[in-house]
Amino acid sequence: MRSVGVEEELLLVNADDGQPQPVAGQVLARAGAEPGAAVARGAGALTAEFMQEQLELQTPPVQEMDELHRELRKWRDCANRAAQDLDCAVAALGTSPVRALPTAVDSPRYRAMHREFGLLAREQLTCGCHVHVGVSSDEEGVAVLDRIRVWLPVLLALSANSPFWAGQDSGYSSHRWLVMSRWPAAGPLACLGSAAAYHRLVDSLVESGVLLDHGMLYFDARLSHRFPTVEVRVADVCLDVEDTVVLAALSRALVDTAATQWRRRVDAPAMPNELLRMATWRAAHEGVGGTLLHPHTGRPTPAEDVVDLLVRHVHAALEASGDLSRVLQGLARIRARGTGSVVQRRLLARGGDPAAVVAAAVRLTAGTADEDVARRG
Repeated sequence: MRSVGVEEELLLVNADDGQPQPVAGQVLARAGAEPGAAVARGAGALTAEFMQEQLELQTPPVQEMDELHRELRKWRDCANRAAQDLDCAVAALGTSPVRALPTAVDSPRYRAMHREFGLLAREQLTCGCHVHVGVSSDEEGVAVLDRIRVWLPVLLALSANSPFWAGQDSGYSSHRWLVMSRWPAAGPLACLGSAAAYHRLVDSLVESGVLLDHGMLYFDARLSHRFPTVEVRVADVCLDVEDTVVLAALSRALVDTAATQWRRRVDAPAMPNELLRMATWRAAHEGVGGTLLHPHTGRPTPAEDVVDLLVRHVHAALEASGDLSRVLQGLARIRARGTGSVVQRRLLARGGDPAAVVAAAVRLTAGTADEDVARRG
């Protein structure tokens, strides 16, 4: 089976008032890192991110979803224990429900990004989930990117967990995606056809001088510039670890299915990038509570039907990996409970206070709240 690794970005918050806290460096020090370094144990890691109010956990590459669940739980717990020493906690929220003024991590690269991109960089306190799936070559990887691109909006809809921005309801299920899409190289990637075409595009974007480096290719999916993987970057971080595992299983199944189609010379779906961007916008707006655009026709379709279509598309790959039952149960749970954005809005309606949303999110992130908290608020 293909290996899978996950990167999750987490907010550092005051659990009492919900305010994001600029203590990433201190948390990493508490967790055992040298100043400015990552906490690495085995092949996983806990690292700093763009802002001092967040951390990133990185699991090692694994093959079994049970093992991925354990790694995610281990690294979330590691981050939370270190944060608690500073009277803080971690929350798996795509954006902060409480208005925040983020503080940049002090590194030469991030300082340069703040100088070059101004307010766009200063506002960038968002938390995503990136799934790395192993590929055998760049040629296979680009063939995969060409064939999974029409399905990425469904993954965004299933993970949507960022309804609030600057202390108010944004009207979107994933406002994080909208914030990310403002960067120069972000959003859907066009169908490219070959590794050579992909690398020509990447080189031209970096050589334009607009981007600082290859790390600023923020496409919804890309070839990793560090690992032999396809990196699916479209999703919000998920409140529930098991939702992250379902997302990872679906991502691997999409890669497997796409690679099989490529070997069988099945053409990639020919959706124009402009229409695919609309499909992703619709997913960011609706989550799975309304309509999505059909991945082949681009027509409005009930979200539940599009999710079912995704499952049918990757059914054989899920069966082969042993993940089918887990994914079906996970999707049923998301349908019954709602995505993170639905849970957050439910919590706000019940408590009337963004701080209460953050407090509940802390418990859900830590796995100490039962399902009723998410279902009823």
